[in-house]
Amino acid sequence: MGIAVPRMAVPILLWGMVMRIKAYAKINLALDITGRREDGYHLLDMVMHTISLCDILTLRQGGDGLSVTCGRTDVPCGEENTVYRAAEAFFREIGQRPNLSIEIEKRIPSQAGLAGGSADAAAALHALNRMYRAELPLETLCEIGLTVGADVPFCVWGGSARVQGIGERLERAPLLPGGWLVVCKPPVGVNTKEAYRLADAQGGSSASRHTAKVMEALSRGNLAEVGASLGNAFEDILQLPEVETIKAGMRGCGAQGACMTGSGSAVYGLFDREEPAVACKERLQGRYPETFVCLPISTPVDVLE
Repeated sequence: MGIAVPRMAVPILLWGMVMRIKAYAKINLALDITGRREDGYHLLDMVMHTISLCDILTLRQGGDGLSVTCGRTDVPCGEENTVYRAAEAFFREIGQRPNLSIEIEKRIPSQAGLAGGSADAAAALHALNRMYRAELPLETLCEIGLTVGADVPFCVWGGSARVQGIGERLERAPLLPGGWLVVCKPPVGVNTKEAYRLADAQGGSSASRHTAKVMEALSRGNLAEVGASLGNAFEDILQLPEVETIKAGMRGCGAQGACMTGSGSAVYGLFDREEPAVACKERLQGRYPETFVCLPISTPVDVLE
């Protein structure tokens, strides 16, 4: 399945046999469910944007085989791990036996709609492409990523994009016009399969079309207009009380707009200045420890010096 994307150089440096890389999370500025394929996969129309909240991966060449480790007990490290599956697929693509260990330091909350696992898989693909000097084009990395998860192609791409189909159709979108973000993950988690089941029970496709409104607002480069256009079909379907509470708190602190991301349950607010964003974080963090201030960024990965 082809992905019409341009090639993009990612500035990754290689120090001997070790590489440490940041894997950046994403938010959904818009999410619409447009249908369902015969094979059961749902069709989406979304606007995604990379943010500076990140996990950190350490890749070490050497030994025999492939291993993935993580300090968090709730993160599987075997074949069900997205990084493991992405690395396996990469080595199959280049026809080489794995000789690598990967350590994941998790900072992106789980079951949040922030694509933490997909971001880790995408970062692993970028890093492996350089470590093994494979020179695979970005299109191929996206195609490998799609076999791992629907959000991985965007996380390989990074920046801002309109994403359609099951995640395979990407089109560059304007970046957010500056600003700061507060990301807040309430204790309640959302299982993506359950979210889709509820969507199907309510008729499947979104009644509203958030994506077109956000794309138009981004084209005008006005943060307040983007904030007023945010929308997520899963938020409309799930109607989680804590999401509404967090959104109200963000607006009370001066957010230009607030919305749930992905299938939830993390909520983000857009702010035009750092000071109210920091104040909002401090206000929410007492009740919701997983609250962060971050920035919209244009790159999918970065290297730690």
